Amino acid sequence: MLYRNLGKPIFFKLDPEAAHHLVIGGLHKVAKVPGMIPVVRGMYGVPEVPELATELFGVHFPSPIGLAAGLDKNAEAVEGFSSIGFGFMEVGTVTPKGQPGNEQPRLFRLPPDEALINRMGFNNRGAEDMAGRLAALKSRRIPVAVNIGKNKLTPNEDAHTDYEKCISILYPQADFFVVNISSPNTPNLRNLQHGSELASLLKAVIDEMDVQAKRYGTRKSVLVKIAPDVSDEELEFMIDTIQNSGVSGLIATNTTISRDGLTHNNAKETGGLSGKPLRARSTEVVSRAYLQTGGRLPIIGSGGIFTAEDAYEKIRAGASLVEIYTALIYEGPEINRKLHHGLRQLLRRDGFSHISEAVGADHR
Repeated sequence: MLYRNLGKPIFFKLDPEAAHHLVIGGLHKVAKVPGMIPVVRGMYGVPEVPELATELFGVHFPSPIGLAAGLDKNAEAVEGFSSIGFGFMEVGTVTPKGQPGNEQPRLFRLPPDEALINRMGFNNRGAEDMAGRLAALKSRRIPVAVNIGKNKLTPNEDAHTDYEKCISILYPQADFFVVNISSPNTPNLRNLQHGSELASLLKAVIDEMDVQAKRYGTRKSVLVKIAPDVSDEELEFMIDTIQNSGVSGLIATNTTISRDGLTHNNAKETGGLSGKPLRARSTEVVSRAYLQTGGRLPIIGSGGIFTAEDAYEKIRAGASLVEIYTALIYEGPEINRKLHHGLRQLLRRDGFSHISEAVGADHR
């Protein structure tokens, strides 16, 4: 109620990107004030419960609800986000070299549609900067995944070198990695999802992960984030290539370039759409991926989750974990307690004692 009645009206009067920076900066500063993180955790934190805690990718997730990439691009507010009920979070997308991203304005709200459009363009301070920030954290309450991408000026034929550099620089700090080849805001990036380019890129990524595993004596997982804007045939080929590559899982899905059913004037803006309009399509991709892989390739469901029912829909479709982003902007930090409480009720309703029993339940 505090966010809905006080915070949201203020934030929504600001330029969306200005509000974004205000939130990140605020959470960063809160973490530096002695005693404030426990206060924030008391207001918005979620207690770990056995039926929702999950072991996946060799990592312990205290809750299945995570924060998607794109909000904390430079790992500035990890402690803050770790205190408001998330079970894990992605930071990034990060590129080897820092880059400014696309020209502003590049972030737009669509309130009647409960959606956002962004064309940020991987604006970030670079892998070395992020590595320093993560290394400086005294402790982590939740797993942190590093979402990696290529610099805008790197041609696709050399893209593998950018992903390799990010892995090399950030391997000690990441709990696991996410390969982003599906943002619509970097020219030609989505071409890496198709044909031999995808197989070649993922081979280079896996080879680099192997190099770093030997170097540091610990093996970590890498996932691939895919787009919703593909044909059934393209999706089938993509999933087959991903499954055969040796990666540990996938995230379905990134933002969409579709504008179906939107009512707000900002629908004319170019960029990736996130929020409620993406829910059905992202769930469909989760379902298709689960069926095609026989549930053997773990999936993180992302796109349009605003309620516990939305999250549970993706879990029953085949997602082992889920992520939110736009819902946090519209609903505020209270949302994690609502999702957490609602998921427990839904599991009990269906007679499940642990969330893993619900994964893919719609296909059994």
